Amino acid sequence: MEALDKVFEHPEETELHKDVSATKVAISSYVNQNLNWKAPGNENLNNETEHFRFNSKSHDCLFLELMSMEEGDQRVFINIAGLRFETHLKTLSEFPDTLLGDPKKRIHYFDSMRNEYFFDRNRPSFDGILYYYQSGGKIRRPANVPIDVFADEINFYELGNEAMDQFRDDEGFLKDPEIPLPTNDYYKQFWLLFEYPESSTAARGMALVSVLVIIISILIFCMETLPEFREERDLYFYRGTGNYSESTTHPSTFTDPFFMIETTCIAWFSFELVVRFVVCPSTSAFFRNIMNIIDLVSIIPYFVTLVTELFKQTEPVGQQNMSLAILRIVRLVRVFRIFKLSRHSKGLQILGQTLKASMRELGLLIFFLFIGVILFSSAVYFAEVDEPQSQFLSIPDGFWWAVVTMTTVGYGDMCPITLSGKVVGTLCAIAGVLTIALPVPVIVSNFNYFYHRETENEERHSLPVEVEKISLGNLIRAGSSSSLKKNNGSCVSDKNGKT
Repeated sequence: MEALDKVFEHPEETELHKDVSATKVAISSYVNQNLNWKAPGNENLNNETEHFRFNSKSHDCLFLELMSMEEGDQRVFINIAGLRFETHLKTLSEFPDTLLGDPKKRIHYFDSMRNEYFFDRNRPSFDGILYYYQSGGKIRRPANVPIDVFADEINFYELGNEAMDQFRDDEGFLKDPEIPLPTNDYYKQFWLLFEYPESSTAARGMALVSVLVIIISILIFCMETLPEFREERDLYFYRGTGNYSESTTHPSTFTDPFFMIETTCIAWFSFELVVRFVVCPSTSAFFRNIMNIIDLVSIIPYFVTLVTELFKQTEPVGQQNMSLAILRIVRLVRVFRIFKLSRHSKGLQILGQTLKASMRELGLLIFFLFIGVILFSSAVYFAEVDEPQSQFLSIPDGFWWAVVTMTTVGYGDMCPITLSGKVVGTLCAIAGVLTIALPVPVIVSNFNYFYHRETENEERHSLPVEVEKISLGNLIRAGSSSSLKKNNGSCVSDKNGKT
């Protein structure tokens, strides 16, 4: 008992645990029970004294072991598909929300026969999992473990989203962009309805209507240029003199069927744009979005046409000719409506992302093409300068020929005649093939990257998160329960009485 009292009186061990006094009382009572032990009649007093000393020392050691276990210094054995690992309990307890750090979670995998936790998981991956606990939260994938396998292990051991984000950053994965949403619930519903077609069935229906209106608008833009559908007043335009004579019988623009269909399409585009602007979470971000700029530019020509038609009656003939020329230029902008389809087309979005990521390569391509045009147009001019029938009257005249030749189009409207000119043309064609072929693989690689990333995102979002977690949990339990629940968490004694 004196040795036991010295243990509790030591100043360094009095602060180890808050319940030291309770532990001392429990052990003291157990020792007192051994003091009442009586030896048989034939035993002497020395044996009783030696037994008491043995019990005192053993219980002192028992107390120290209990104290160390309270501090988490005891070692834990973890068996990963036959490969045994050993670590301290306090190392695992630093992350109590994980599978190994939570006693309630890891108890399901405890094998009482072997006094270890058994997991039928990937063995090389556990080096990185254990390092996460030992390093205080640093995740490192072993070099011989595939990325997808290690990602599955992170999910299985429930290391959390922070560990997964750190792993994705280390592996070079791009973070999923955060989707800003309006704070108002009513605005949020309309924003999702018009901006994100994949959010609901109603949103997909709205996107389908928008696509149909865009297609109708593009068809009207193309069909009204056919000779049989042109406006009757255009037939009175005399191209030889440039004079414009107005007929008193031509139909009004406002009664034209194409204009009426165009008005209906513009009404839908304007309604869609106004609603998205009203419910958008950020006005500045709304106008910085290139898709919203395209939507705005696509409806401007209609209103310019409307204003021009309203004021045409009061203008002189000369100003009407100028207004007609401006009107035709403005109508050309309507062709940009085709880019509105990119809001609903993943293919066009991938193409835009590819071009944006390949701007440097496209710049190099244009730069190389510019050098080649200057070089070969100059060479063909001096090669053909003494030929009277040469079509290359100057170096700028050879620019068109050099561009067509280097891009391997070859219209044939301009061609060299002399032998030296043909040699220059041959070199120009070969240089053009090499110039275009050099940056193309990089652009194709960028396209493949964005295409596969978009495909993976679609596959990931096709299965709800809740269903995925349930499936993963069932798979884990089915694969490990047979070897983990051998004795249902209880100790079984063998023939020798050992546990």
